Amino acid sequence: MLPPLRIAPEVAGALASGCAVVALETSIVAQGLPHPRNLEAAVGCEEAIRAAGAVPATVAVIGGELRLGLEAAELEALARPGALVAKVSARDLGPALAGGGLGATTVAATVRAAALAGVRFVATGGIGGVHRGGHLDVSADLLELSRRQVAVVCSGPKLLLDLRATLERLESLGVPVLGYGCDECPAFYTARSGVGVSARVDGPRAAAVALAAGWATGGAGAVVAVPPPEELPQAERLVEQALGETAGVTGPRSTPVVLSRIRGLSEGRSVEVNVRLVVENASVAAECAVALCGVGATEG
Repeated sequence: MLPPLRIAPEVAGALASGCAVVALETSIVAQGLPHPRNLEAAVGCEEAIRAAGAVPATVAVIGGELRLGLEAAELEALARPGALVAKVSARDLGPALAGGGLGATTVAATVRAAALAGVRFVATGGIGGVHRGGHLDVSADLLELSRRQVAVVCSGPKLLLDLRATLERLESLGVPVLGYGCDECPAFYTARSGVGVSARVDGPRAAAVALAAGWATGGAGAVVAVPPPEELPQAERLVEQALGETAGVTGPRSTPVVLSRIRGLSEGRSVEVNVRLVVENASVAAECAVALCGVGATEG
């Protein structure tokens, strides 16, 4: 039985010719950002990837297929207010594909899809991790990263998490956190978390060389942590208040609900920061992917 994987012709052509490709998750579109900013962010990410010389491969579950590369109408369907779009993590891929509906992929599911297709880079806003106050509540993003040779370019773990515990878990899983021009791991809404990265890389070629060396020596996933281009004022205070007001929400709904409350408390400022950083991360991911192609060509 062939895997239910459909790669768009443009993406397939880029992969066949050894060109740079960056995968994009869609949970941020369906569950993370309000309309119409969600669609603006999705389109902005694809445009930023193209501008940097790579090909975007936006990932979603559509009609029983795991899709890499979407048409404009498909992206709009994911972003539409009130649309019935399932949030699909790595564990949910089988049921979601069997169900034949519409699903938006998390970082974990997108990393798996990228690995299946041979795509080395995923861009997103922030990864999941170990939740505050409960170390049994751990995002599947971390485990999936430890299994796949894929780099996730992001603004670090989301600030609503236990940052120190998340980075310690990544260390235990053998997943390096490369600070992109920084020595301290960014925390989504802020450039500083008080926790150091495992190594610093300055620029796309340095990141590509470090990633290639890690993969050549048996390493799996990696995090490339990019400081946000703009910070959210009083981010920690807003996060703590949002967490306190949504304490009864657990499971897959918790992150979208907390982010929505932060949006309200910040009077929409958090959305502006989120959109800017996710587009910036897509651009950096594309630059790193192009650089990796150059590293491979030089080594070849």
